[in-house]
Amino acid sequence: MRKVTFKDLEDMHSFTSSKEVTKYIPFPTHKNLEDTRKFIDYLLEQYQINKKLLWGIQLKETSKLIGTIEFVTFETAHNKAEIAYVLSEDYWGDGIMTEAAKEVIKFGFKSLNLTRIQARTFKENIGSQKVLNKIGMTYEGTLRKSMFIKGDYQDINMFSVLNEEYIRTTE
Repeated sequence: MRKVTFKDLEDMHSFTSSKEVTKYIPFPTHKNLEDTRKFIDYLLEQYQINKKLLWGIQLKETSKLIGTIEFVTFETAHNKAEIAYVLSEDYWGDGIMTEAAKEVIKFGFKSLNLTRIQARTFKENIGSQKVLNKIGMTYEGTLRKSMFIKGDYQDINMFSVLNEEYIRTTE
């Protein structure tokens, strides 16, 4: 995992322009390279002011960017953060996101001293929920019609893992 750069423009566009990949993601599907360029520009600005903890997920063999994972929210007053991720559909089911999410959770608890890490998914996003279960998160419930995304109110499933749960499973 690493920071995203403008060298990743075409790789990132290949998955952010996929309707299947962005189906359960709050941001709109990128229509063209300019949409992706603007997003990378935003990321680079956020990196400079230390406002974004987002990593690109790359293939080890080729360095090709195939997804991203981030702490989409970070609340220092409560020592909690929320992870979010996106992965090219060409790599779904390969365990790549599970591996990346485990590393981000480890970083959150060990380096940032978080108490809670959470994640939200569309109720229909079974693939993402499988990842969250594999990384030790617990389903907490469904927030009914809690977000207006993509023109409709969405039911959102909430998952979390606490630092003490993480420590128990890694000892």
